[in-house]
Amino acid sequence: MSDITVSVVMITYNHEKFIKEALESIFSQKTNFQYEIIISNDSSTDNTDEVIKKIIDKNENGSLINYTNHHKNKGMIPNFLWSIQQAKGKYIALCEGDDYWIDELKLQKQYDYLLSMPDVNICFTAAKTIDHKGRFGVIANHSK
Repeated sequence: MSDITVSVVMITYNHEKFIKEALESIFSQKTNFQYEIIISNDSSTDNTDEVIKKIIDKNENGSLINYTNHHKNKGMIPNFLWSIQQAKGKYIALCEGDDYWIDELKLQKQYDYLLSMPDVNICFTAAKTIDHKGRFGVIANHSK
């Protein structure tokens, strides 16, 4: 029986410029449960692999990461499905390699919500976008 409550699944492809911030946002999570991070690199052609390996080696939370660098590109959907199949946790959280979380309580809030609402199978938080020129937008917002 696994002690992992949440599996954070991250697919990545050519996210060299973003992957460090994505992982730091996951490492910053404050939870009262154990989680793992599954990273599935879909044979990136940039330095994504090297950045991830360096983070695993140098970061005190590197042991949370279960990392696979596929030698042949699977494509986004097959890579995502493969990643989900690796999850050991009761719950799955998603954070792609070019995303990052801005709330250090994100996982805890979602976990608490799902425990309090047993009929609910999925939840999400508000999401913001930022383009290459630094402009922000909103793609999902809380509604009650």
